[in-house]
Order: sequence, then C-alpha cells, then structure tokens
Amino acid sequence: MRLLIAAVGRLKTGPLADLQSEYVKRLSEPIEIKEVEERRSLSPAERKVREGQLLLAALPEGALVIALDERGKSLASAGFAERLQRWRVEGVKALAFVIGGADGLAQPVVQRAGFTLSLGAMTWPHLLARILLLEQLYRAQQILAGHPYHRA
Repeated sequence: MRLLIAAVGRLKTGPLADLQSEYVKRLSEPIEIKEVEERRSLSPAERKVREGQLLLAALPEGALVIALDERGKSLASAGFAERLQRWRVEGVKALAFVIGGADGLAQPVVQRAGFTLSLGAMTWPHLLARILLLEQLYRAQQILAGHPYHRA
C-alpha cells in the first residue's frame, strides 16, 4: 500500500526535518510527502480555502483520504494499526493523509475524506502533527510485525 502525506507548510532544515527523514527511512512501505504552501497575503478564511484547494490538488486519484482533524476519531496505537491492516486486506492501494495549516482543513477536504482521524484532544502545530503521524505509522508497522518497539 502506498502512503502519502499532503501537508500545509514546508519543513525547514532542522530537528523536525531530521525526524521526518528518520521515520520515512524506517517505514517499509513507500511514502511520499507533498508540501503545499500559499505565499500570498490572504485573510485567514481565504487562506484556509486556498490551502484546501492545494491539498485536494495534491491527492492521487483513487486514494483513500484520511483527514487529520480534532473532531475526528481518536484511536489508540493498536487500533490505528488494526485500521491500517483492515484497509490493506480490503485492497486499498493508497492512503493519503491530509494535514491542514494553522486554521485547520477546509470543509471540502474534510468532505473528500473517507476517514477523519484525531491525534488527540490537544492542539498540535501542523508541522509537528506530520511528525506525530509518521511516528504512529512506524509504530503501527512495528505492532503488525510483532516487534517490541510498541510496549503497551
């Protein structure tokens, strides 16, 4: 199964970029990260709409879209691993995770999603949410492989 993370914002060289690279290397399945960014000066509402358009344009045809949103379903790591495994068994060829900017995801992006996932009740910076997602993808991989990385 191919994985994609479509995310608002560009990681600059530094600790977050290093962590992203480390988790991308650890994942056994191919993963692509597409960063989108609107540089024009827009109102927050206009920026959110524009970022939504850019995210939707970054999605591959036929991918199951998973929106990261605070109102989504919160899963324990083992439950997330089970969900990923279920999608594999169901024949899902590609998963596309979308991460909005500072103001969240535009409604058309949430509506396009086949599943909405929450990383918890706390608010996370959108650039850090990407790292949290990558770590959970790696953790799910290790859970499914029976590796002791995950201790619950």
